[in-house]
Amino acid sequence: MLKPYKKLFLLLAFSLPIMAFSQRQMEYLNRGVVAMPNGKGANFVSWRLLATDASNIGFNIYRSVNHGKAIKLNTSPVTTATSFLDDKADSTQTYTYQIAAIVNGKEVKDARVYTVKPAAQGYISIPLKTPAGYAPNDASVGDLDGDGTYEIILHQTGKGHDNSHNGITDPPIFQAYTLNGEFLWQINLGRNIREGAHYTQFMVYDLDGDGRAEIAMKTADGTIDGQGKVIGDSSKNYVNASGRILDGPEYLTVFDGKTGAALYTTDYVPLRGRIDGWGGSGGNGRSDNYGNRVDRFLACVAYLDGVHPSLVMCRGYYGRSVLAAWDFNNKKLTRRWVFDTEKGYAAYAGQGNHNLTVSDVDNDGRDEIIYGQMTVDDNGKGMYTTGIGHADALHVSDLDPERPGIEVFGTQERFGDAGANFRDAKTGEVIWKKPSIAAGEDGEGPGRACALDIDPRYKGYECWVAGAGITGLFDCKGNKIADKTPACNMGIYWDGDVLSEVLNGSLIGKWDYANSSTVKLLDARDFNCAHNNGTKSNPCLSADILGDWREEVIYRTRDNQELRIFTTTIPTTHKFYTLMQDPQYRLSIVWQNVAYNQPPHPGFYMGEGMSQPPQPHISIIEPRKNDNAKNK
Repeated sequence: MLKPYKKLFLLLAFSLPIMAFSQRQMEYLNRGVVAMPNGKGANFVSWRLLATDASNIGFNIYRSVNHGKAIKLNTSPVTTATSFLDDKADSTQTYTYQIAAIVNGKEVKDARVYTVKPAAQGYISIPLKTPAGYAPNDASVGDLDGDGTYEIILHQTGKGHDNSHNGITDPPIFQAYTLNGEFLWQINLGRNIREGAHYTQFMVYDLDGDGRAEIAMKTADGTIDGQGKVIGDSSKNYVNASGRILDGPEYLTVFDGKTGAALYTTDYVPLRGRIDGWGGSGGNGRSDNYGNRVDRFLACVAYLDGVHPSLVMCRGYYGRSVLAAWDFNNKKLTRRWVFDTEKGYAAYAGQGNHNLTVSDVDNDGRDEIIYGQMTVDDNGKGMYTTGIGHADALHVSDLDPERPGIEVFGTQERFGDAGANFRDAKTGEVIWKKPSIAAGEDGEGPGRACALDIDPRYKGYECWVAGAGITGLFDCKGNKIADKTPACNMGIYWDGDVLSEVLNGSLIGKWDYANSSTVKLLDARDFNCAHNNGTKSNPCLSADILGDWREEVIYRTRDNQELRIFTTTIPTTHKFYTLMQDPQYRLSIVWQNVAYNQPPHPGFYMGEGMSQPPQPHISIIEPRKNDNAKNK
């Protein structure tokens, strides 16, 4: 429970005017200690450095054997990294690890401990209660109980259909699990929400600053919350003969993260309006009257005032696009603003993607929403549009560290002169572009793009796309530097250097720039795992949820009865605060499940020749007391 002075602080914070570079309220995190056998007879232990830690902070590592007395493993404080290789471990014993930070000369032991059992596998296992006929799909993380450890929120998918296809679907189901495998709750969205990648975007974040994450989703009559209570009228069935849902009320509901209970429900904004009113200008702007473009949804969380997170729920991107921003306070949603391309922003129509990004592009301390080829300012006004049109892929970060500010790399769905394009994120100025070449009658341009720093010979992120006659690897200036590219999908920080690894399907690989080939580091198929979303080839989630600044990856098993979390066991000499305390990266994890999954990027340059990450302007919400810190 929040102390009285904390409640007063939050009340005042919501009522006082916000200045640029105010401190964002962000979740409390513990040290996130994790230990994993490295396959070579040792246990690799890592933990979080926090953005609030002193730069010279040191750590002690404690280990107990078979639940005996804990002893310190290091002879002097660990100061150069937040990891430790315990090469004295024996795979027949049980080891429990705990981390103590040295603050002002005194030890501060973290509540979280991590236990490695005899003959432990190289992953964390989460047993699932998967409904018959369903399969685990996208996941997100949030601290549902306020103890500083993330829980997993999982979208279980049954029979689904893309918006362009007819057919009746199964109801979307969402479940929550702790990292030690405890099942928490299940939400069933009901028959009046269609299953498919473009219908349900689930936002997991602490929206009201109470120290615990909420879940927000579009709901309908018949949705059943995590306590078994029905939203609306369960007798209603709006599914038509084609399996589409084009009638009936649409709601927006915020659920309690700890219990799954519906906290507040309001009408979804915007209404469907004319079913054929969501095509128009830009990319794939054709209209339809059967329910394709009207039911294209995106969502995100953004700090629109620089201090408090706002929920942004969106509809449409092929033509008309509407973004509605909401604040959740005192268990109630209040609308902040609505951006509608039909309300004075005709040039912005048709510029949305199958994904979006949130970033402070103008460096004023408040977030903008990069909605494909247009950007909406923190006040709900249009910032700019490039007019290039709809596309499938989007990457935003300090892609070119020699230019001020951050950049955007994306594609163009229709064949044209900007099949691959690189722009200034603040102004929309297109810095360079590559034309796509017609390869078929449908006029589809490149469907994928990637931007990662994978070649240390060229400072900045390398950029590449798949298909439409654009071949090769480009540096951040647009110069072609190689004929061959790695898979064009996602990236992950996995080994010990600051370059990104390539994440594609179940494979994590290192790009061998000298030989233009990918070297396997981990293949989750070797552990009976499978990727999601067909040719999109995504894990359930990739994010820095445990340990040091490197990222974890979550996959489902082939029988759909388990999640497996993989974390690196490769030593590093780099000491960075957890990526989850970089504001842009943290919000990237929130939107990663949206439509066509994209990799998260930090809001600063991370790659060869980088400086230390900049200190984020954040304040930490007071932690809640934890009565069970075991492997949580």
